[in-house]
Amino acid sequence: MKKIRFILILISFVFQVAAQSNLKNTDILEIEINPEITHQTIRNFGASDAWSTQFVGKYWPEDAKQAIAKLLFSKAIKSDGSPEGIGLSAWRFNIGAGSAEQGSESEILDEWRRSECFLNQDGTYNWDKQQGQLWFIKAAKQYGVETFIGFVNSPPVFYTKNGKAWSSDGSRANLKQEYYKNYANFLSEVLKGVKQKTGITFDYVSPFNEPQWAWECCKQEGSPWTNEELFLVTHEIHKSFIKNKISSKIEITEAAKIDYLYTAADKPNRGNQIDYFFNKKSEGYLGYLPSVAKKVAGHSYFTTWNNNTLINTRNALNQKRQEIDPDLEYWMTEYCVLEDNKEIRGAGRDLGIDAALYVAKVIHADLVYSNASAWHWWLAISPYNYKDGLIYIDKNKEGGQFSDSKMLWVLGHYSRFIKPRMRRIDVNKKVETNVLVSAYASKDEIVLVMVNIDETDKKIMVSGVPKSYKLEACYETTGEAFVNLKKRFQTCKEANVLLPKRSLLTCVFENQVD
Repeated sequence: MKKIRFILILISFVFQVAAQSNLKNTDILEIEINPEITHQTIRNFGASDAWSTQFVGKYWPEDAKQAIAKLLFSKAIKSDGSPEGIGLSAWRFNIGAGSAEQGSESEILDEWRRSECFLNQDGTYNWDKQQGQLWFIKAAKQYGVETFIGFVNSPPVFYTKNGKAWSSDGSRANLKQEYYKNYANFLSEVLKGVKQKTGITFDYVSPFNEPQWAWECCKQEGSPWTNEELFLVTHEIHKSFIKNKISSKIEITEAAKIDYLYTAADKPNRGNQIDYFFNKKSEGYLGYLPSVAKKVAGHSYFTTWNNNTLINTRNALNQKRQEIDPDLEYWMTEYCVLEDNKEIRGAGRDLGIDAALYVAKVIHADLVYSNASAWHWWLAISPYNYKDGLIYIDKNKEGGQFSDSKMLWVLGHYSRFIKPRMRRIDVNKKVETNVLVSAYASKDEIVLVMVNIDETDKKIMVSGVPKSYKLEACYETTGEAFVNLKKRFQTCKEANVLLPKRSLLTCVFENQVD
């Protein structure tokens, strides 16, 4: 019996030594930060108010609305040192086309995807419309959100060719040519009206959302646009903004896929938008107009699988942008999980870490390979059984339950700590692993974000941090319930940290020198 016990103890010892040896040889990752090499300036991280806020903001109980707003916008710290929200720094406001007033005659089947319009049929405006959305934009402002973008899916139904908020032909703008000026003036009036109602000035307006899609009946508001149509209408918007002294900048492109920004792809008169609008030799050049934002925007849909596609499309986008104008910024302005592939499917809610890590991989690629200066999620609040929400709610207009997702907290690893105007800085991994690493710096802080895709823990050794910067804290999100941006005190004594399997860890270094 003693002999058997001795053998078991010996076997256990051998396994422990082997495990420690394996950790020592394969699971220690040295990360070298180089603040001297800088990349893009980060402007903001955001999400959109489509479409649920129209009901949540208007009808739901005050305590529920406040709790949801806190999760999205708050920068406060809980008693355990962890953030109580993800501190978004941008908010996208859907300027509706009026399908909600049409009701079932709009032919948009889902009531939650119809939108009210500030414009009345007689040409007057009603600033009591879109009350739910106005509640949330005011809440965002109160929490300190800095950047506001108004985006349009369809022109007002009073100006469209078919009197609907969707396209009949799927190839050209659903806007009568005689109403180009009317549409431009509508945008000016909305920007002025929202400011009068809320005190908020839109920094940008996006009049042409995803112009490459057909937007035919009957899922939601939308309109296709050719590049030539965008060129003509942008001139009208510019003239209206000048006349009305509108400071908001026009965001020309909201490409449905990022490859439409740098290639014609399958939409020859709707693609290659960087070259068409920002190449000085192009017939569609608009970069000289003071009202046009010096940036291009695109959506990361359908370019995230496999890893070669994820990286190569973003490298190509960045190369094209630098070729045309290195000072032209790129903003990634809409993403949720739409793509079905071997790793993930869009259908079905996933509040856990698997979908969240997929999203983290996309965020990392957009920031590191395409040099995105902004990153925006699609539905901040979703009632759907789909991977499209940061916060999920019951599909009940009057109220109900809501749940945060790990996707919310994954975005928070970036939005809560990477402040506007930080610069992305260089990071070097000594060994190539499934750990995604990026770093960001200001004169006050360095933020290091690490994503561990692997099923094994990693020991991280950080070097290159300037001596005046000291590790203040690390915040982790794992697959465990309630471990969401949880502050880790035990790992903050030195710059060596444990990165758990299938997790994110963000470390904040503070400059001790004034």
